[in-house]
Amino acid sequence: QVQLVESGGGSVQTGGSLRLVCQASTYTYSDYCMGWFRQAPGKERETVASIYTGGDITYYADSVKGRFTISLDNAKVTLYLQMNNLRPEDTAMYYCAANCPGPEYLQKQETYHYWGQGTQVTVSS
Repeated sequence: QVQLVESGGGSVQTGGSLRLVCQASTYTYSDYCMGWFRQAPGKERETVASIYTGGDITYYADSVKGRFTISLDNAKVTLYLQMNNLRPEDTAMYYCAANCPGPEYLQKQETYHYWGQGTQVTVSS
């Protein structure tokens, strides 16, 4: 069982930056997916960015390309999401998830096995 704990959320103004952190309790798989997802009030949860360690393959939603960067530490147990030039539409609960079956599933949130509790990001205009 893998436990994921997110941190780094908060309130910022438009144009500001935040860095989200997801700490995994342990990981034993040689190659795996980790990703960030978000859900705004009244909207469905969406994939924000994800990464597959085998080849460092990444996926970004069109709405965050050029503004957000996903990365893993060398030990591959801490996932980051650097968010720059934040907009009010980025306001949401952000969740970390892990262990989709392979790189072709990077954006398919229903394939991820482990989920964190979420961290709130609020961007004011």
